[in-house]
Amino acid sequence: MEREPQQEEGVPVDRLAFSAEQCVALVADNHGRQLDWTVASLAELDAVCAELIAPEPLGEARMAMWWSLVACYTGEVMVRSYGGEWIDAGEDSAGPAVRVLGLTAFPFNTAHRVLSGEEGKSLASSVGMIPGLSRHRGLSD
Repeated sequence: MEREPQQEEGVPVDRLAFSAEQCVALVADNHGRQLDWTVASLAELDAVCAELIAPEPLGEARMAMWWSLVACYTGEVMVRSYGGEWIDAGEDSAGPAVRVLGLTAFPFNTAHRVLSGEEGKSLASSVGMIPGLSRHRGLSD
């Protein structure tokens, strides 16, 4: 689903979308996996993240690159799949957040936790649970 980028002052929506597109290309070229902007595709990205950190933790430069790419793709999936919008996260995150279905999600925080190998952390589950959580809190139908 194509959408017009929402622009909150200070949030570089076009740069975030470009980084997400770079993630799709890099994952296809280097890992042979296809990302299609769906919530389901985040399971593929989780698998790539697991492959990246399996031999050893990522070095600082690789971590910074993948952290940004993974976070931007994850955020763009929320924007495109659930009608979210990028917002300034303030001091709650090292990168922008996504306002989605009445909630605020922090893809940069989640990406860091996944790429750091935090037990049980998953991009797919973090994003997939948003509609149910929103309904549970009475924020959406």
